[in-house]
Amino acid sequence: HVQLVESGGGEVQAGGSLRLSCSTSRKTFYNNCMGWFCQIPGQEREAIASIGTGVGLTAYHDSVKGRSTISHDNAKNTVYLQMNSLKPEDTAVYYCAADTHGWRGSYCRSTLFGYWGQGTQVTVS
Repeated sequence: HVQLVESGGGEVQAGGSLRLSCSTSRKTFYNNCMGWFCQIPGQEREAIASIGTGVGLTAYHDSVKGRSTISHDNAKNTVYLQMNSLKPEDTAVYYCAADTHGWRGSYCRSTLFGYWGQGTQVTVS
């Protein structure tokens, strides 16, 4: 049973920052693609950032590019999403996810992420 455990959500004022964390097993983390998605009620879940944990390759959705940084800690099997200059429209549930197959080469394909965390609420007022 694959577990991804998120933390770090909460309420913040516009312009503030939050850092989300996602911890998982070594098997799931090692040389894999992991990422963050957000979901606003009534809308589809949207990929916002991904990282290849073995190669460090990152990608961002335009909506967060320049404001957010995805990173990883190999010793802790943890992926982070540092979000700065938060806006009210960033309010959403944020999910951590991982590819079910491991690193497939070239780049991360968020459509192939099949392991999910429980989600953490981020509210920007």
